[in-house]
Amino acid sequence: MIRFYNGKVLYFTRSGPVVADDEVHVDGERIVYAGPRKASEGSCFDREIDLNGDLLMPGFKNAHTHSPMNFLRSLADDRPLDLWLRESCWPNEAKLDDEAVYNITRLSILEYLSSGTTAVFDMYNHSEAFSRACADSGFRAVICSAMNDFDRDPADIERDYLKLNGFGAGLVSYRLGIHAEYTTGLERLKYMVSLAEKYREPCWTHLCETKGEVEGCLSRYGMTPPQFLDSLGFFRFGGGGYHCVWMSDGDIDLFAKKNLHAVTCPSSNLKLSSGIAPVAAMLRAGISVAIGTDSAASNNALDMFREMYLVSTLQKYLENDPTACPAADVLKMACVSGARCMGLDDCDGIAAGKKADLTVMDLHRPNMRPLNNLPVNLVYAGSKENVRLTMVNGRVLYEDSRFFIGEEAESIYEKAEKFMREKVRS
Repeated sequence: MIRFYNGKVLYFTRSGPVVADDEVHVDGERIVYAGPRKASEGSCFDREIDLNGDLLMPGFKNAHTHSPMNFLRSLADDRPLDLWLRESCWPNEAKLDDEAVYNITRLSILEYLSSGTTAVFDMYNHSEAFSRACADSGFRAVICSAMNDFDRDPADIERDYLKLNGFGAGLVSYRLGIHAEYTTGLERLKYMVSLAEKYREPCWTHLCETKGEVEGCLSRYGMTPPQFLDSLGFFRFGGGGYHCVWMSDGDIDLFAKKNLHAVTCPSSNLKLSSGIAPVAAMLRAGISVAIGTDSAASNNALDMFREMYLVSTLQKYLENDPTACPAADVLKMACVSGARCMGLDDCDGIAAGKKADLTVMDLHRPNMRPLNNLPVNLVYAGSKENVRLTMVNGRVLYEDSRFFIGEEAESIYEKAEKFMREKVRS
C-alpha cells in the first residue's frame, strides 16, 4: 500500500472543486481511503509519500490525441491545413511501421506523464503497436478506430475491437469511430453503424472541425455532419465528436438531446486557423465537454495546462463575457469530463474504489503562490513545472523528473531520432 499524506487533496463535488487537508491510501490499482488523517497507520504501508503541503489531484485526461504523430512535431508548420496534410503528414506517415509507432508512442507517453496526464483518447492506425507501447509503459489509453475509405479492410476494426479491449491487463480499451464524414463513404459509414448496433457501443469522429468540412457535407447530403451521421444511427448508443468548432444551433441541440460528448482542442484549432469552438454555448445546453491536445504535429505540444488556459480565455473573448467558462468548470473538463467521455468512470476522481490515476502538483513554485485559490491557479497560472509525480493504475510512473516505464528516457529519445534520421530526413 501507498500513503499520500501531509498535503492537500482536490475533490470534484457537484458544487465544484474542493481542496481539503486530507490523505489518500492506494492499494494495488485502486484508492482505498481518502479523508482526514488517520493515526498510527504507518506500519501497514509499503511506501509513505510526504506531500510536504503539495496538492494531490486526479490526473488529466487528454481526450483527443494522435500519439504516434509526435514524430511530425515542428517538421512542417505555418502551412494551410490541406497542404500540411497532403505534403507533410500523409507522405511521412506512410513511412511508419509497428516498431516506429511503438517507440514514438513511448516518447509521447513521457510527455503525457511529465504534464500530469494519466490517460489519453487516441485515434491512429497500428493499434496493436500503440497498445503494446501503453501496456509496457503502464499507461492508460482508450483507442478510437479511425475507419475511412483508405483502409485496406474495414473488418480490421472489429478484429481490433475484440482483441484490444482490455489489452495490457485492462490498461487499454477500444471505442468505435470513423476518421471523419468527409473521408468515409456511405457504405463504410453504414458498416460502422452496424458494428455499433452489434456491440451496442458509442461512436466517435472528427466533427465540424473546419467550415469547409461542414459546407461539403451540406452539399453532399443536405445536412450538417452531426445531423447526417445521426440520420444513419451513428449516435444511437452515444459517443460524440472531436473539435466541434463549426457547430450550428441545431447541432448543439442534437448533442444535448442525445447526451453526446464534445472534445475541444483549442491550440490545434487556433494554429491551423480552424476557428474557436462554442464551448460556453455547449455547456449552457448541458453538453459534457472534454479537452484534448490533438497531435504534436498540429499543436505542437501535449500540454493540458496550455489547453485549459485557452479553453477559458477564448470563450471569454468569443462570448464577450469575462465570466464565461470559469476556471472551476475548465478544470472539471480536463479531469472528470475527459474520463467520462472515454468510458473511464472509475478514473474520474479521488474516492475509495476509484482507480489510482493521480498526480501531485508542486505548490512550492512561485507560480502557485500565494495559495488564494488552487483550482484557479492551476488553470490560469499552472504549468508542467508544477508536476511533481504522476501515478497510473496505482504505479508511480513519473516522479521528480524521473520516469519509471521500463526504459530510460534517453533510450526512447534516441530510437525516435534514429527513425527520423533514417526514414524521414534522409
